Amino acid sequence: MTWELFSDALEMGTSVRVVLPQTSESQIGVDQEERSSGELPVLYLLHGLSDDHSAWTRYTSIERYAAEAGIAVVMPAAGRSFYADEVHGQKWWTWVSEELPTIVRRYLRVSGRREDTWVAGLSMGGYGALKLALTHPDRYAGAACLSGAVDIQALAQRPDRLVTFERIFEGGRPTPDADLFALLEQADASAVPPLHVSCGTEDALFAHVERFVAAAEDKGLDLTEDYRAGGHEWALWDAVIADVIRWLPRAAP
Repeated sequence: MTWELFSDALEMGTSVRVVLPQTSESQIGVDQEERSSGELPVLYLLHGLSDDHSAWTRYTSIERYAAEAGIAVVMPAAGRSFYADEVHGQKWWTWVSEELPTIVRRYLRVSGRREDTWVAGLSMGGYGALKLALTHPDRYAGAACLSGAVDIQALAQRPDRLVTFERIFEGGRPTPDADLFALLEQADASAVPPLHVSCGTEDALFAHVERFVAAAEDKGLDLTEDYRAGGHEWALWDAVIADVIRWLPRAAP
């Protein structure tokens, strides 16, 4: 379903796509996890730079994967924000990291427990997922980055991204709290949740992802790396997100 709501952080209306698993005895072709009662585990799933809240449901089988796993999936719109509070725009970081989870727990039957909460995303959203996990490790049981835009300092130097980054950051220069490598260096390795980092070997971002994985492993993080043939493309992300959902660290029932 698409949820239209007002955000105080953004000071405007915004959209969220939500998938809730339904248990049915007569639906054909969909395996479903039995859940008789209780709060649902929830995956916050973030979109990329050129996408919106609807992309994951339009280009992948995320609804089927969520039904099989018995989890809710929450997919917010975040514009071209790199999940930051923009200096010349909206407070997207505050929206995604603070306001959205509060609203979701208030109005939907989802768990607020760390062990039932995960975050994942692709490209810009993969960056956002890692930023959330490194900044708020106490809130997530796991985080997955698919073809992530992990080196924001390098991206900010690209001529085709100057306008975007000048809107987001003062002078177009990402701050240390937006730099995944700086956040990684400052992180308490024992507190960071397990990470799943994947990328296609033909992706232009592959070298950046390899460098992040090496830095995370040097830090001693619990990290699963997943490199496979492919580029920056939905065919790859559809396959990977299915594997990510199977990977999600789950609390014992």
